[in-house]
Amino acid sequence: MAKKFTLVVVGALVAGIAVGSAIHTYVADEVLRQEIAGYCQIGTDLFLRLIKMIIAPLVLSTLSVGIAHMGDPARLGRVGARTLGWFVLASLISLSLGLVMVTWIAPGVGAGFTLPTAGSESGVHVAPITLKDFVTHLVPKSIAEAMVGNEILQIVVFSAFLGTALATLGSRVERLVSLLDDLAHAMLKMTGYVMLFAPVAVFAAITAVVAQHGFGVLATYGRFVGGFYLSLVVLWVVLLMLGGLVLGRRVLRLVPLLREPVLLAFSTASSEAAYPKTLTQLSHFGVSDRIASFVLPLGYSFNLDGSMMYCTFATLFIAQSYGIALTISQQITMLLLLMVTSKGMAGVPRASLVVIAATLAHFGIPEAGLVLILAVDQFLDMGRSATNVIGNSVATAVVAAFEGELAAPNEAQPTA
Repeated sequence: MAKKFTLVVVGALVAGIAVGSAIHTYVADEVLRQEIAGYCQIGTDLFLRLIKMIIAPLVLSTLSVGIAHMGDPARLGRVGARTLGWFVLASLISLSLGLVMVTWIAPGVGAGFTLPTAGSESGVHVAPITLKDFVTHLVPKSIAEAMVGNEILQIVVFSAFLGTALATLGSRVERLVSLLDDLAHAMLKMTGYVMLFAPVAVFAAITAVVAQHGFGVLATYGRFVGGFYLSLVVLWVVLLMLGGLVLGRRVLRLVPLLREPVLLAFSTASSEAAYPKTLTQLSHFGVSDRIASFVLPLGYSFNLDGSMMYCTFATLFIAQSYGIALTISQQITMLLLLMVTSKGMAGVPRASLVVIAATLAHFGIPEAGLVLILAVDQFLDMGRSATNVIGNSVATAVVAAFEGELAAPNEAQPTA
């Protein structure tokens, strides 16, 4: 069944490329092409809305139940510390690797772009990113407001408090824990229904992108796009090797299980779209529900490895394109700055671009340089979304292994 679904999604991907290419080639009127692409995008928008419809209750129920089942608050603190420790390590690796790869490949060197005039705009709204704003935004004013806005980070904070309270109260709240557990299983069942629409969403997304931009845009930015995807491949290898230090050769079994969620994230350019399927596949791998339900939602807020690599890669590409050289100390400062600002990316549309724009301004690089990457950002978003899925899956499996919550292959039971 899984192989059949993958083949259908791949087929939709290929069909979308073919139809999108035909539209881009034979529809000469650019306005009409944009209109057709807009109608094609309806399928993807509907699918992403369906996913967002179940994300909030799914995270709330699974995370709360996972923490409640841990019971011991000391154990919860230990799991949280190990999780955040791994996230910090993975973040440093992603940001540093992006910096090293863009310096080595130098995709912007020799581009010779003229510095934009003062006041030129990129079209991306940039709000000031401060540590104060990030920290205060962590705590929801209302859980209802957080769920309505799909503020994953705020839902995680509320669920952590709720789960801890449930664990402390023990038998007095068994019915509530059971109710939340039933809700989690209902959401996972709904996920199965939503996933039936995935091939349509993939076809629509690819058709719209190729119809608008064609493959000529990839040729124009070939060195940048190719260099970034090469960097993502290197990051995949590094993350899997790092996971292998804990999981051993078993990490190789994780890769085929992630085929579907990675392909889904890549095709829709949304790692959020792959969240429910990733949760299910980790259960197949043997990760206990309580660990997966705790680590994975946190990962979607704190461990977006592909997006973090993109921040350093794109920022230095823009600097190279304008012939602006950054010193080693400036690059290290950039890395540390992005370690903080990148943590606010979860659930924010075009968040990577916003973070990059703020970083450009901090180092005196024209913000209007964002226009250099806007044309190919959708193609790059596909790769970084898939990478986010890989990074969070490895992190979840590693924490499960640390906690002795990773079942042997023959004992792993799929989630209902």
